[in-house]
Amino acid sequence: MTVGRFVIGMLVGLAVSVPHTETFAQTAGSLVISGNGPEQMTIEALARAFEKANPRAYVDILWDADSKPLQLVQTGQAQIAVAGAEEPAFTATQIGWDGIGILVHLSNFTKEVTKQQVADIFSGKIKEWSELGGPETKILLIDRPRNQNVREAFETQLGIAGQIPDSARVIDADEAVVKTVVGTLPPLSAAAYISLSTGLSVVSDGVAVRLLPMDKVEPEVPTVKDGRYSLRRPLLLLSKKEPNTLVEAFSKFALSPPGQAIIGEIYVSMPNK
Repeated sequence: MTVGRFVIGMLVGLAVSVPHTETFAQTAGSLVISGNGPEQMTIEALARAFEKANPRAYVDILWDADSKPLQLVQTGQAQIAVAGAEEPAFTATQIGWDGIGILVHLSNFTKEVTKQQVADIFSGKIKEWSELGGPETKILLIDRPRNQNVREAFETQLGIAGQIPDSARVIDADEAVVKTVVGTLPPLSAAAYISLSTGLSVVSDGVAVRLLPMDKVEPEVPTVKDGRYSLRRPLLLLSKKEPNTLVEAFSKFALSPPGQAIIGEIYVSMPNK
């Protein structure tokens, strides 16, 4: 899409303008990165900036909501999988954080929730908003596809793996989740979990949704970065354990000042060491 390319171009431009002393120009070869979550635009921007810094390196992106990125790495079709949880058989490099926001309609006057209450909502134990001091309407659960890393991280963080009811409506893309929360009748009823980067963006744009505070902490970039908002997932690059110069170079670039500038435009960059 034209808009996506424009945003990526802006991110790449930002990255290459950040002063840094390291050089990656000796890296050469082809690299394939696979994924299925909301990180596609950020990874594409990283790939283009990496190619600019390494004229002899080429990065292809394999991105499909229905794909299984780790399988692609295991079979050699890709060298890096973008994931939200570590796997013992793979080397993991964390390049950032993403909060997981609890999204409701703007008119839902539920003030806040605890992490345990979020677990109870999405495991079906809490069925009405009135149980949380909200409106007297049933809760319509919005779930995500099983293969997406945001769902895996969400279930793991809350200890509810396999407990989300089959009656929950499964929606793939963050944008579609937002539209569903806005349009659900009655509008007070929907509860969804979403990439915090998307949630904060639509709230700031004036869309009729809000993000619930959790354990008296607002879901914001600073609180995700320092861990006060605990419902968060790491952005990980997973690769085979055997050495790969190009994989190591890309991982190093993602953690460098220009790489972190790109990641920080949409997600939460790593804390300064």
